[in-house]
Amino acid sequence: MVLYLASDLLWASKIKGTADALGVPARPVRNAEMLAARLAEATPQAPVRALVVDLEAGAAAFDLIKQVRAAAPGARVVAFGPHVAVEALRAAHEAGAHEVMPRGAFASGLPEILTRLNTQG
Repeated sequence: MVLYLASDLLWASKIKGTADALGVPARPVRNAEMLAARLAEATPQAPVRALVVDLEAGAAAFDLIKQVRAAAPGARVVAFGPHVAVEALRAAHEAGAHEVMPRGAFASGLPEILTRLNTQG
């Protein structure tokens, strides 16, 4: 299962729609409590394989990166944001994101990213 935090409905729809089209299980998370619930729902047959975070979600994005790295160390974390948000991109890497990329690269590679994340682990 791939969990995701999107800053707005457009990104949430894009991630969910792409995941559905690929047959990748994807569930939204909006805060620490929701992430904890999703992690608790995970099973060996349906583990949490990754967290995708939109850095425009602000502090919540960084909180979720740290939380998933502590609670599910095998899960990959991919963060994306505006290419001009250099500090946020750097901070995501420092918070523990495995991959950090500009929004354009994330959007153009979304099918491949979700497929790869779903098969890792």
